[in-house]
Amino acid sequence: MSALLRFLSSFRLRFLFRGAFLLLALSILALALYLLQEEKQLSYKNYRHSFHKTEEQIAAKLRHPTGQLALLNPGYSEGNVTPLRPMLLPFSALDFDDQNKVRNAVEMAGCLVQYGQDGNVCVAIGNNPWAGGFIYIAGSFASERLQPHIQGETDLTSSHRIRVEVALRGQTYQWVAPFEYSPDMGQSGQSNPDVRGRFTGFVDVGDVLKPHTRPVREFRGWVWQAAECIQPERAEFRQGCQYQTFYSLRLPVEVLRDALFQKPRPVWPPADLNQIKARIQVLAPGVGQTLFDSNRDGAIPPFSLTALKPLLLPGESLRIRKLASQAQRELIHLTGSDETPDDSWRFLNRVIQQLPVDEQNAPIEARQLITTPVGIYEVLLTGDSRSVNKSLAVVAQRGAWFIGAMLLALLVAWVVIEIGIIRRIAKLTRRAASVSRSVKGSVGPEHLDLRDMRGGDELGILASCLHDLLQRVKEDAEREKIRAEQEKDMWHAVGHEIMSPLQSLMALHAAPDDPSQRYISRMQQAVRVLYGSASPSEAFQSTTLQVAAMDIDGFLQNVAGNAPCVGIENVQYQSLGQPVWVRADDYSLEDVVTHILRNADRYRVPGTAIELTLTTSETTVSVSIFNQGPPVADEMLDRIFEYGVSDHQDSAANGNRGQGLFVAKTYMAKMGGTILVQNQPEGVTFCLSLPRLNQA
Repeated sequence: MSALLRFLSSFRLRFLFRGAFLLLALSILALALYLLQEEKQLSYKNYRHSFHKTEEQIAAKLRHPTGQLALLNPGYSEGNVTPLRPMLLPFSALDFDDQNKVRNAVEMAGCLVQYGQDGNVCVAIGNNPWAGGFIYIAGSFASERLQPHIQGETDLTSSHRIRVEVALRGQTYQWVAPFEYSPDMGQSGQSNPDVRGRFTGFVDVGDVLKPHTRPVREFRGWVWQAAECIQPERAEFRQGCQYQTFYSLRLPVEVLRDALFQKPRPVWPPADLNQIKARIQVLAPGVGQTLFDSNRDGAIPPFSLTALKPLLLPGESLRIRKLASQAQRELIHLTGSDETPDDSWRFLNRVIQQLPVDEQNAPIEARQLITTPVGIYEVLLTGDSRSVNKSLAVVAQRGAWFIGAMLLALLVAWVVIEIGIIRRIAKLTRRAASVSRSVKGSVGPEHLDLRDMRGGDELGILASCLHDLLQRVKEDAEREKIRAEQEKDMWHAVGHEIMSPLQSLMALHAAPDDPSQRYISRMQQAVRVLYGSASPSEAFQSTTLQVAAMDIDGFLQNVAGNAPCVGIENVQYQSLGQPVWVRADDYSLEDVVTHILRNADRYRVPGTAIELTLTTSETTVSVSIFNQGPPVADEMLDRIFEYGVSDHQDSAANGNRGQGLFVAKTYMAKMGGTILVQNQPEGVTFCLSLPRLNQA
């Protein structure tokens, strides 16, 4: 079993790389599908938003007078625009004698048929039959200053005039209406720069009226000509200048008026409204000069229901019908057309169709009711989500080329790595494993052979460096082993040679009151700590202290009194006057305080004292050692307690090994206490904390 595992381990790197490339390829495909699904979800959301926006646009358009005009005249867009046919207005009638009202009405309803720069005209009837069987005509044209007709004059060619012709039900009505000034303008028309007047209607029998011919009583016509020239380059000269002229007419048609009284409930609008033909001509003074003719080519029809088709997306359909009617037939049925060819891949179409999205199968329909003066219309808009899949497939087809290119690049990278790197790495790994096994032994990698792996590329350089490095490691390991044994022998020898004189000194200073005995005992303890250890740091950390109860107040008095004996002058301590018991090792704690006092003596301002302060609480006892001097750098507040850290250049040569504060921190931890350093405004304070021992 172990042999099989070792055999499989030789293919582990290959499995890793091949699995990584396979996982990367699957990740690319999964990412593509995820993005495609998210895009489909977003497209569905956008489509529904666009669908409701289209619904609102159509409803708002149809609720506007322009849209209501299209609803009331669904068949107007069928056939030629000219000759003009009256349209049913969404208003009961037109206030034809008020320029602002009639202009706003026809412009808001959008019934004007445009003729470019020649002018426009609207032919319509009101939706209220009791307003009279009148046909309204309103429009504008450009002309020079209107020449008026003098009342009583039979020749009409000396003035501007309008000729109107209406044909319906086999009859033709013709009127000619010359321009006359309004009575409040006088005959000259110069009292106001805006020319206004009326068109007086006569039965059209030619350009010359019979004497004493009376105008048609119910014919009404008004005209307003602006004061400003519509040609700025000619405005200064007033010669050949054209002015915008707006007019409104009311035509009495006896056939329509008589039909209103033939039945109890007249049919309005007339059933043959679309068969009525009208023609309007504006004639200049003279014979044969026509300024405007409604039968002229190039007429642009007003808004109709077919104009809603560009708002529909492919697959969407719009149905409009009138409710509460006998047949309730559809006025119009529009379907959004798709002019883009379907050249996407069938595979992509099937994948996109299978991607799940929220509310995929929910019907997309919207229903609106449009209220008009002549009835209620139902607008039904139906959407088709298949257009989303189709448009998304076109976009996905373009993205598929990038996914394919990424997969191809991934395949090429795998082949290159497999042939040029993986095989060589596998060989190097097997040989490195054999080196690792030999290094763990006592002999070392003596049979390592990497000559065939060397080369100029990265792996060849790595093999060469590995060979040299392993040889160097083996040599260093042998030298380090020899050095460690020599250092340990040296510590044994030094400890042995020092312990004998110390025993002799201990016998010479055996008196209990001899202060030298304390320092000789500390020297013996230090030698025992370092005796037999390979390094000082390991020796200090492995030391076992003899912790016992001690009076720290008396201890500090003794340390302050004996400080001059070790070369530290002016150490001050104010005794508390009573014993304060802690658990500590007497010699180790004295080493800690002595190391800190030497450090404070090194950095204090000359002539200043080192102050020892003892504070107590219920559970702890704190000893503060303060000296005036430079503060400790912020980045060194924690590092100064590490082994070997010193701010002196060549500290080891000067006897400073950077181990005093390390020993202090190690001993304090073994006694259950802590040590820290704080910068003060005038110096530095070391704070030692030990657990307090309550003595009964």
